[in-house]
Amino acid sequence: MTARSLIFWRDESGAALVEFGMLLPTLLLFVGLCVEGTRTYWSYQTTITGVRDATRYLSRVVDRDICQNGGSVTVWNDKLTEIVRTSQSGEGVFPRAVSVSGVSASLSCRNSGLRGGATGVATVSASLQIGVPFASLFSLAGVDATSVSTNVTDSTRILGL
Repeated sequence: MTARSLIFWRDESGAALVEFGMLLPTLLLFVGLCVEGTRTYWSYQTTITGVRDATRYLSRVVDRDICQNGGSVTVWNDKLTEIVRTSQSGEGVFPRAVSVSGVSASLSCRNSGLRGGATGVATVSASLQIGVPFASLFSLAGVDATSVSTNVTDSTRILGL
């Protein structure tokens, strides 16, 4: 070996760049996981808030004596879906990859015994689909994640008009 080739083999000035290049894919994977985890959590919290607002709305607009007179709360499903999907300003609050696939309301009449009659309890449920835009990044780690599905439910007593 010549003196010049020995100097080349002993020179460590580019070692940090090579190490960074080896760690970059792992670093990008962790950044992608953090971004997706934050986005998923934010979407889930937003859905919880929307379902809670929809349940409060339903408890106010339904007649207080719906259990005695009969009736259904499913006629409010379209309005409840609108409440869950939009903010108070009327703009959509979810990113494009997030969708609320269904919002449904149900009523149960419980005999509380406190006022001598049945008390109506409204329950609002929403199904949430969260798409994963960095799915190809997760495939590097061997994870097949195209979407996450979950349900959010809230109940409250019917207060009436």
